[in-house]
Amino acid sequence: MSAHHLLDVLRSDPRRRGRLTHVQTVPARPARTAPWPAWIPASVVSALDVPGLWTHQAEAASLAHEGASVIVATGTASGKSLAYLLPALTAAFDGDTTLYLAPTKALAHDQLRTIEGFGLPSVQAATYDGDTPGEARDWIRRHANIVLTNPDMLHYSLLPYHSRWSSFLRRLRHVVIDEAHGYRGVFGSHVAQIVRRLRRVCARYGSSPAFVLASATVSDPAASASVLTGLPVTAVTADGSPRGAMTFALWEPPLVEGDVRRPAPAETADLLADLVAAGAQTLAFVRSRRGVETVSLTAKHALAEAAPELAERVAAYRGGYLPEERRALEAGLRSRSLLGLATTNALELGIDVSGLDAVLVCGWPGTRASLWQQAGRAGRGGQDALAVLIARDDPLDTYLVHHPSAIFGAPVEATVLDPANPYVLEPHLCAAAAELPLTPDDLTLFGPSAPQLVDNLAARGVLRRRPAGWFWTHRERPQVDLRGSGPTVIQVVEAATGRLLGTVDEAAAHSTVHEGAVYVHQGETFVVDVLDLDDFVALVTPATPDHTTDARSLTDIRVLEEERKTEWSPHASLHFGTVEVRRQVVAYRMRRRATGEIVGEHPLDLPERVLRTKAVWWTLAPELLAAHDDFDAPGAAHAAEHASIGLLPLFATCDRWDIGGVSTELHPDTSRLTVFVYDGHPGGAGFAERAHASARPWLQATLDAIRACPCDHGCPSCIQSPKCGNNNDPLSKPAAQTLLTHLLTP
Repeated sequence: MSAHHLLDVLRSDPRRRGRLTHVQTVPARPARTAPWPAWIPASVVSALDVPGLWTHQAEAASLAHEGASVIVATGTASGKSLAYLLPALTAAFDGDTTLYLAPTKALAHDQLRTIEGFGLPSVQAATYDGDTPGEARDWIRRHANIVLTNPDMLHYSLLPYHSRWSSFLRRLRHVVIDEAHGYRGVFGSHVAQIVRRLRRVCARYGSSPAFVLASATVSDPAASASVLTGLPVTAVTADGSPRGAMTFALWEPPLVEGDVRRPAPAETADLLADLVAAGAQTLAFVRSRRGVETVSLTAKHALAEAAPELAERVAAYRGGYLPEERRALEAGLRSRSLLGLATTNALELGIDVSGLDAVLVCGWPGTRASLWQQAGRAGRGGQDALAVLIARDDPLDTYLVHHPSAIFGAPVEATVLDPANPYVLEPHLCAAAAELPLTPDDLTLFGPSAPQLVDNLAARGVLRRRPAGWFWTHRERPQVDLRGSGPTVIQVVEAATGRLLGTVDEAAAHSTVHEGAVYVHQGETFVVDVLDLDDFVALVTPATPDHTTDARSLTDIRVLEEERKTEWSPHASLHFGTVEVRRQVVAYRMRRRATGEIVGEHPLDLPERVLRTKAVWWTLAPELLAAHDDFDAPGAAHAAEHASIGLLPLFATCDRWDIGGVSTELHPDTSRLTVFVYDGHPGGAGFAERAHASARPWLQATLDAIRACPCDHGCPSCIQSPKCGNNNDPLSKPAAQTLLTHLLTP
């Protein structure tokens, strides 16, 4: 079944005329092979049973075998796993060990199946994660020579109890970091510090492992890998693997009423149902857990009417499911008993799947690297494949489906992370001191700001200085929030039965499982009766509402420290620094499921949340705008804020949910009209800093996008935002253009 045939299936319905905005053919690529390196044992060569290696596999594997740290950054399905498996398997034959880190449990288990399939008696491999029983953990520590785990287990289990792992660590030759491009922002910064703690503990046992990183194509992979590991890293980027042709379509849902487009999840569900009905095994990547459930449920309903025998071959996959649910879904995908699967990006970096026919990407995934990673899940058997990006109704998606060169003619982004963020580094210094006393020599490993932070911790009594170094002073282990979302989770429980449906991060609970929220799990819909933040539980009741819910919030911001300032003109300036953001969810709106129409709003009584972070902001003098009659300054600032946040992912490795914004006609800290864009994580994640560095092209693209939108007064495709806490009011499209024009004029 060709990709062109599948695309014809999607556009054959005359009601879909005009939705396909662009088709790009990514040509096939022939293989470039290399002979087996002489250092690989004959039994390994025999077990793999392949005629030879692709050039990038041989180059990266040989560098790692020689003790160099290396990153192989090539396309999806390019066989990166052999680049690290070959040195790992060879090390096992030599009596050494390998530690493999994956961002998901699914990927680690998939790699274990691959290793076990080789049938090499000298290789004792095992996964070590939160699902591993206690008796199995003891065996792994004593006997395994390849341990497959994740950064969380490394942080919470292996490093704090490193003495139990002394034999394994003493022989540690390689550390593999798979899907390294996913370690960005706050989480990537935490992982970078976990890696430094691992290197420190390894040195205690006399080992100095080489790091082998596997990554999708990223900008400057050697520099990104060096920041992540703290070591010099050699990049291997010349992809020698063959690739089938890919047909890549850009798709825009239609206007359903006024300037409102049909929701992308509804459009994605229809396309998923059509592809499944045509016999095409399809993954649909959806941004949110709720969206995943909506797409799956809607597609199943459509198939129940058109092809009832296929309705049960569609499912949802997302975080928060129980382990046995995830394993069953993964098995169904491999066996093709599942033809359609709506998923979050949990499967972007997840299991190795061959033979997928198509991928649907519901909304821009945040970065070009993620887009190509998701699209590359199709055609993994070498066959031709179809990928479709379905635009959401927001400025960036609309801009991209009408400017395909911004996708197909632009390089992928660089990975943004900041291990020196004090909110990240300080708790890891505490964790390191709890593992082994910190010495002055150790501090160089953690970066130039470490000495000052250690002194601060000692002054507060958190660490105690002794001749041998700094010691952790408490009996309990240091608390480190690896994802910047709060150390606790809210359990979502069915009130009548006590059944645990899933979990939600505490920080997200205010917006997603507040009282009255519609919650979807495995195709079942529930309404939240109670959100108990003290007991960390949300009680829900089964229901079938015809609406979804979204939260409305109030946000205030103040400048704590201005670190950089640039005068763009006598009337306009650009700034970067530290801010404090106060946000409170005050109500929720109900939207009709089919159209997105708001049908009601209810107040909420939830506590305020305070965030200290980094921001970029720009100001305009009041007298400049006062020269325009009836100028709507609040509407201009608010619209410019929305549009600029929507376009920022083109200039920083983020998506709009990583960042927030506040705008005001006259801010008390600047005495000017001011628009703030801030990182949505404590201490910052590097996104606002990247925005500051790219401010002129970023804001010029924002102005261009507003000008190009054909709507009269502003719509979700240009200045309206789906995450606005003020119901997109006030907004002024003409005034926003005037504001940005003045801002960009020298």
